[in-house]
Amino acid sequence: MSVQKSTKVSNNNTKDFKKHTQLRNGKLLEQTDDHIQDVNRKKRDLKLSQILNCTDSDSEVTKNSEGKDSKEESPWYDNSNSDFLKSVDTKAYRQYDLACERVKDFYKEQHENQTVAYNLQARINFKTKKRDVMTVWDALVKLNVLLDESDPDTELSQIDHAIQTAEAIRRDCKPRWFQLVGLIHDLGKLLYFYDSKGQWDVVGDTFPVGCRFSKKIIFFEFFKNNPDNDNPLYNKKYGIYSPHCGLEDVMLSWGHDEYIYHIAKAQSKLPPEGLAMLRYHSFYPWHQDGGYRYLMNENDALMLQAVKAFNPYDLYSKTDITYDIEELKPYYLELIDEFFPQKLVKF
Repeated sequence: MSVQKSTKVSNNNTKDFKKHTQLRNGKLLEQTDDHIQDVNRKKRDLKLSQILNCTDSDSEVTKNSEGKDSKEESPWYDNSNSDFLKSVDTKAYRQYDLACERVKDFYKEQHENQTVAYNLQARINFKTKKRDVMTVWDALVKLNVLLDESDPDTELSQIDHAIQTAEAIRRDCKPRWFQLVGLIHDLGKLLYFYDSKGQWDVVGDTFPVGCRFSKKIIFFEFFKNNPDNDNPLYNKKYGIYSPHCGLEDVMLSWGHDEYIYHIAKAQSKLPPEGLAMLRYHSFYPWHQDGGYRYLMNENDALMLQAVKAFNPYDLYSKTDITYDIEELKPYYLELIDEFFPQKLVKF
């Protein structure tokens, strides 16, 4: 065999190895994220169960003063009459401890590594490194290939899940920007194939860095080995922040939420509520468990309302229902162009 042929074979083997590794890692990322979402669903189900047990089970759809169903006049953030959410089977207490066991190792690594120093560097990398330039739809296709080709047994692709979420929101007659958020909320997982150090800086619950870690954060005990936990500049209640400074000025742990938020903030026409849904949808210590209220300003209260409206669609939209992607594609291409008018997006 000639040297030239040998080099070609070697290069092909290297490419095949890299592709195999990438696909395998994509599968592991999705498995981890599914387990994390499983924990968050069970936590929410548990809270819903406790609330429902204290509520009159015979209550009907509320009527307004004219005797009409309130659904007719419900604002976009009101999910009380959601057709989609009424069909969700939320069974509290179901294997909650088992789900927690599955994600312990992930959160141990995340909590030990999400430091101020790392987050500052991650944001520098985001602003200075060149990645892909493509349309939002092409980005969805790219994520689809990177993650789902790695799992031949999966029934739903990334695009299937994105469409499921968007269609559930659309079916409940939410605004068009809300539907787009459903379509792109997980697009930040592309980060895994660009600058991430592992799974821990892509998926998982998010939280502020630069101040005392809240006990509302899942597996709080794992922060004991985070260097910031012993740093007097960062381990006080407010740390580097001030009371009610506003979450816009707070540095949240780096991951797919922050990544897609910064992309959309700079390059889309999404309203502040939509950007908040993208940035905070994994900030469970805040929107689900009530932590960090002392950092909020008045605007954050409005954004919290928006995130709470979006959260159920994020948690419960993975079902066995599939859609004809090609049939729906023109609708979503138009929707994307409405809010990303420049078409090509810098990822």
